Order: sequence, then C-alpha cells, then structure tokens
Amino acid sequence: MPARFRSPSTARAPAAPVPAPSRSDQGLIGARLRALRQQQSLTLKEVAAVTGLSMGHLSQLERDLVSPSVKTLHDISRALGVNISWFFEADPASKRLDHYVVRAGARQHISFAGGVDDYRLDSAAVRDIGLLYSTFEPGASSGEADYTHEGEEAGLVLAGALELWVDGEAALLGAGDSFSFPSTRPHRYRNPGSEPAVVIWAMSPRSY
Repeated sequence: MPARFRSPSTARAPAAPVPAPSRSDQGLIGARLRALRQQQSLTLKEVAAVTGLSMGHLSQLERDLVSPSVKTLHDISRALGVNISWFFEADPASKRLDHYVVRAGARQHISFAGGVDDYRLDSAAVRDIGLLYSTFEPGASSGEADYTHEGEEAGLVLAGALELWVDGEAALLGAGDSFSFPSTRPHRYRNPGSEPAVVIWAMSPRSY
C-alpha cells in the first residue's frame, strides 16, 4: 500500500455549504462534444482509437446518457486539441465591462460521473489561471487511474475530506488543509468520507 504521508488535522475550519447547480444545463457536455468532433471531421471510431475509450461509451457521452470522469474528459480534450475549459458553456456576460467578475449565480458548470461538479470561478479576462469551486459527493473521484497534464495546481479543502494521490502516495486532507503539486506527476483524487467535500482548485497555466 502507498504510504499515507499526511493525516487530517484535528482542528477544522467551519464547513462550507455545497452550492446548488447554478446553471439550467446541469453541466451537460454531450452536444458540445459532438459538435467539436464533427467540426474536426472525426468519427467516433477515430476518437475511440486515440483515447482508448469504446465507441459505445463515446456515443453515450455525446447523447448525455452518461457523464465522463475527470480523466475521461481530459483524454477526450487532448484527442480533440482543446482543454477541459472549452466544454464550459460560454458566459454571455464575458463581453461586458464587468467581465472581471463572476457572479455566484452565473458560474459555468460541468457535471462529471459519480458526483463530481466543477464550477468555474475565473473570468474570461485571464488566460493563464484556472480557478474552480469543486464539489464531491461521498465516494466521488477523478477516476480509478492516475493521469497527468502540463502545469501546476493547488487547492484548499473547505469542507469534508479529500484523498489526494500523487506519485503513488496518498494524503488524506480535511477542511482547512491545502495542497499543491506539479500536474506532470501522476495524480488522482476522491472523497472517501460520508459527507460532501468542497475544494477550491487552482491551475496554472489553465490546462483545465
């Protein structure tokens, strides 16, 4: 078993409320995925060959019959030449003068498989910083396999527990604990607790 190199501290910050989904689309990405694939004149078979995913699973994703894991959407994004941030619905407010601000009720949202929801906090005014409000239902994870990408990331656990794996070692984090690591290192994460977890997650450059 990998070494558990850190345990949650005994003193905990007050739990933060989990936000209700702020967009009517509930974070679905199927139509955008299909449109991007077709725009690049790629077949499901071709995308399946690059990502290692089955054609059936890709078809289900495009029809919003299932939601992708975080790792799955990373793999698809790479195959289609975009970042995950491309799949967040464009914010019509971003062209106004107040595009430096993201209102709480207008956060762009993606819903992943198994109870992971990401709400985008960074505005359209920046390109090299990604900032997310992430919620994890009990047992929710990024996927069973580690993954890597360019950049660095850091986060702060606001509520619940987060088990973070980096380079085969696991850290169990609780409210008030923070983390940072190079995204080029194999990593994954999950909520091992019985309560929802809330994490503020930052990435630079914006690879998400």
